[in-house]
Amino acid sequence: MTIRVLLADDQALLRSAFKVLVDSEPDMEVVGEASDGAEAARLAAERRADVVLMDIRMPGTDGLAATRLISADPALAHVRVVILTTFEVDDYVVQSLRAGASGFLGKGSEPDELLAAIRVAADGEALLSPTATKGLIARFLAQEGTADENRDPARAERLRSLTGREREVLVQVAGGHSNDEIAERLEVSPLTVKTHVNRAMAKLGARDRAQLVVIAYESGLVRPRVE
Repeated sequence: MTIRVLLADDQALLRSAFKVLVDSEPDMEVVGEASDGAEAARLAAERRADVVLMDIRMPGTDGLAATRLISADPALAHVRVVILTTFEVDDYVVQSLRAGASGFLGKGSEPDELLAAIRVAADGEALLSPTATKGLIARFLAQEGTADENRDPARAERLRSLTGREREVLVQVAGGHSNDEIAERLEVSPLTVKTHVNRAMAKLGARDRAQLVVIAYESGLVRPRVE
């Protein structure tokens, strides 16, 4: 199947470069371009996009607001948003994950990294390395207050629906580990890990793995550690 990609960036030159790159791949195509967040949210629906490459800073409706619009629309539940940012360590990135983004990518990434990111997002995976997960989410939550202050009682209560193994897997996901890495750590098969991840997502109402990471921190299951 062809991955339908929407480009959202206020810089026409960057959009053109991304379009040439994406359209050069046999398994993906650019189905639309947006110069602001409002247009991105509208085109995501009209063009039936699978993945939106979203610049976080745009005039008018920015990428954060656009991500919230897309995530809040049940008709766009299949759409995955990848935030494009100049700076990898950016509090806006964490807010974007909370808003429903599947992950983020630096604008200075290599072409192969960008293409791989699109495929990863389309598959429902999260673009979160262990470094990014621990460095961004933990730091952001710590800045907002203590772990107990950040704890979301509603989400903590929903964790009760998880089995012991699902909670173990969720902790590993929150650490930014892949299914293969989790399988090795817990001495089970990758397929078993995937099953636990999918069940946890269903029980917690998470769109993808990135949302599981945020839920793990906000529920208090995983505590932010300040360096």
